[in-house]
This record gives sequence, C-alpha cells and structure tokens, in this order.
Amino acid sequence: MGRRPARTRVTAARPPQTGHRPAGAGGHSLGGEQVEGRRAVVELLQAGRRRVLDVWLSADHDDVLELAGRLRVPVRRVSRPRLDAEARTEAPQGVLAHAEPLPEADADELCTPGPSARSDTEAPFLLAVDGVTDPQNLGALLRTADAAGVTGVLLPRHRAVHVTPAVAKAAAGAVERLPMAVVAGMPAALARATELGCWTVGLDADGDQSLFDLTLATEPVVVVLGSEGTGLSRLVRRRCDVPGRIPMRGSLPSLNVAAAGALALFEVARRRPPPA
Repeated sequence: MGRRPARTRVTAARPPQTGHRPAGAGGHSLGGEQVEGRRAVVELLQAGRRRVLDVWLSADHDDVLELAGRLRVPVRRVSRPRLDAEARTEAPQGVLAHAEPLPEADADELCTPGPSARSDTEAPFLLAVDGVTDPQNLGALLRTADAAGVTGVLLPRHRAVHVTPAVAKAAAGAVERLPMAVVAGMPAALARATELGCWTVGLDADGDQSLFDLTLATEPVVVVLGSEGTGLSRLVRRRCDVPGRIPMRGSLPSLNVAAAGALALFEVARRRPPPA
C-alpha cells in the first residue's frame, strides 16, 4: 500500500484534564450501573475503577463474597426469584451488583500516548464502533478488544447501544479495563483522530485493500466498525484513510460485526510489538 507523507501530530488545545469526564457529560452516560454475572461482577470489584454500591447474591460465589468483604461493599442475600426480577439479563448466575456509572475517557487523550491509554509508550490502538445496537455484539467486541490489547474505544452518543447489563455481562469484565469515550458524532471524532496523528481503518466489504495486507498496524491506528445492518455510514466511510475488507472465500458476503471485528483487531495486534 502506498504511504502518505508522515503526519504532523496536533496537540489538543484544552484545559488540563484528569483523563476522564464525569459520567453523563453531554446528557448520555456510558452506563454500567448494573452489572450481572459472576465474571463481570468479579472484574468490577477487582478493577477498583468506580464505587460499588452493593452486591446481591442468590447463589454461593465465594470469590465474590471475599472481594466484597475486603472492599467493605454491602452484600444482600436475596431469593433467586427476587434477584431474577431485578436482573436485566436472562442468566445472571445468581449475582448482580449496583455501581456508579462507568467514567468516560477523553477522546483526544485516547488518540495520543499517555495516561488515558493502557500504555504510556505504545502507539494508540483504538476501536471505533459506529451504530452497533445489539448488546451481545458490543459486549463481544469489547471482550475481544481487551484481549487484543486495544488501548481505547470510541462510541457514538446517539443511535447506538452503550453499556447495558447485557453488554457488561457479554464483555465478561472488559468494560472495567477499557477506557471508553462517548463522542457526539463519529465522523467528526475520526477527523479529530486524524488531526492527532492516527490512521483510520474502516472495515468495509467493498474496501479496496485486504485486511491481511495492512501495513499500518505499528502506527497510531483506529479500527472502525459499522452497524450490524448497513456497515459503515457514508460519512464515516469518507473519514477512513483505509477501507479494508476481509477476503471471503465462501458463498456468504460478510461476517457478523463481532466476528469481523475480532479478525480485524487481532490482525492489527499480530503485527504490533508485544507491550513492554
């Protein structure tokens, strides 16, 4: 692939920040106030990223009890019908927790190496999810993103699912580990990422470059995924530097967004040096 001239990194002009915005800034929070399922609740308690208000149990989970006791989080023993009535997922595994909303990261900080990223030194490796509305898909993408070493996630403020109990459960605790920023509009957010020195790679079935020929993996990069039904919107596609496709050898034209995202993220991760 032909390379463009090296970009000049732009320093964000804004007041000093701590790396996170208050939950709900701009009218819509990331969510995450209710967490269900053993693994998700364990990660919530272990991460220590936000205050846990209480834990409800209708089954024996010694690891949850031990962590909650150590952190002095109130534990309520309730019947299974009571817990199931409170739950918002079909199989909460006898445990749920209430917590403060997830903190929002600052999108500009995610696009530059620093304390908002999961490493102070490596080039940013971001996932931008535009228009995904299925909680299972978003949860699976976040779980994959954590496993692949993604340093931050961009989510649109409108017309997309945020961190519901179903998303948190499907993500298996990844929501507690990944910095996530909610942006007013994905096209503008991608344009800003470009200004800050990131390359944007949009996954598109009609893309003119194979994902497996991608040579930008070691650069600051944003992998962009579109909605389940229509893929990348026209404006988002126009903001992508590289429209990349997954070569399909069977009769079906495309993959589910979570499966396609997993391939794309691990292809980038495969080409990047392991974190120090």
